[in-house]
Amino acid sequence: MNFFEHQDRARRKTGMLVWLFIVAVAGLIAGTYVLIMSLYLGGLEQASQQREALINQFGPDTFWRPDILLGVALAVFLVVGGGSLFKTAQLSGGGEPLALSLGGRRLLNDSGDQVERKVLNVVEEMALASGLPVPPVFMMDREQGINAFAAGYQPEDAVIGVTRGCVEQLSRDELQGVIAHEFSHILNGDMRLNIRLIGIVHGILLVGLIGYYTLRIAAASSGRRSSNNKGGGGLAFLGLGLGLMAIGFIGTLIGNLIKAAVSRQREFLADASAVQFTRDPNGIAGALKKIGGLNTGSKVTVAKAAEASHMFFAEGVSELFATHPPLAKRIARIDMFWQAEMQVEQATQAGASSSTPHPAFAPAGAVGFAGSTASSMPPPDTLPPRYEPQPAP
Repeated sequence: MNFFEHQDRARRKTGMLVWLFIVAVAGLIAGTYVLIMSLYLGGLEQASQQREALINQFGPDTFWRPDILLGVALAVFLVVGGGSLFKTAQLSGGGEPLALSLGGRRLLNDSGDQVERKVLNVVEEMALASGLPVPPVFMMDREQGINAFAAGYQPEDAVIGVTRGCVEQLSRDELQGVIAHEFSHILNGDMRLNIRLIGIVHGILLVGLIGYYTLRIAAASSGRRSSNNKGGGGLAFLGLGLGLMAIGFIGTLIGNLIKAAVSRQREFLADASAVQFTRDPNGIAGALKKIGGLNTGSKVTVAKAAEASHMFFAEGVSELFATHPPLAKRIARIDMFWQAEMQVEQATQAGASSSTPHPAFAPAGAVGFAGSTASSMPPPDTLPPRYEPQPAP
């Protein structure tokens, strides 16, 4: 399977996963409707003396009420849509503020530093290969792990960031592979897609928060009521709050799982695109192997790194919520001769103490490059097929 086929497969899987978000929102509407109708019909059963008046006011005691379903759907769309638009606008301010918040220092185009010139030259080469404008480049000077990120909402406001370890410990070919990977994220709109998915998850979370505050208000109000005065209404609000909390928080959990799965597919797409841009699978494969083989791995220590984990070349988190596939799978798709053994490569800097082998390759993180949490290696015969460079059609 060549890298064009891998790109097509990753795009198809992304499309299917995005459709799951639509299914999740539909499930949110259905769950809210069932909750409201259950509370309504339960209230009719308890208020037998007022049953006829309630039916006359609110309609028959049947579970299927299209008018209520329409109202619930509209309310859920307003909450999820409003929360999504707010969060998307909040995260769409361009890549430079984020790069600065992560401790990045912008590299000047006229820099005379040899290391900085290497990075700037590689970025210019990959911009030419991908057909994109040359973005600003930021260096995270205090980070010794091998990592990089692309940030921004549009190609026009995108930036690329690299850690000091990425520049000093990778060869030029390996650095090309990493930078090409980041350019793929810019070219394919992965940053914009991820921000939109974050927005939808935030909107779903708002449903749970509405339930939480409804529960608090109901609990506070019930303390001021006597058991003989509107007690049923207080219980109904307690039930509504608990139900919305459960629906919203379960929906958020499912949304985060889908978002992480989408990010993992975009990482496979970016790896395949990096091979396309560089015409050399050994570059990005070597960078991934070196991340797994060095003790520092892809670790980023800055405090805000957790918030921006979806943007890095790699990240160590639990497998279900990991925004990158495991390094083992990524390498196996690129290098058919790699046999799942830990390949420790000498760091570029002489005397670097970080060349101690990492105990195992990590599950990788989000719009960035690699991870630092140990994970077991799969057998070689279970690894997926490699990318094979092919001439452009």
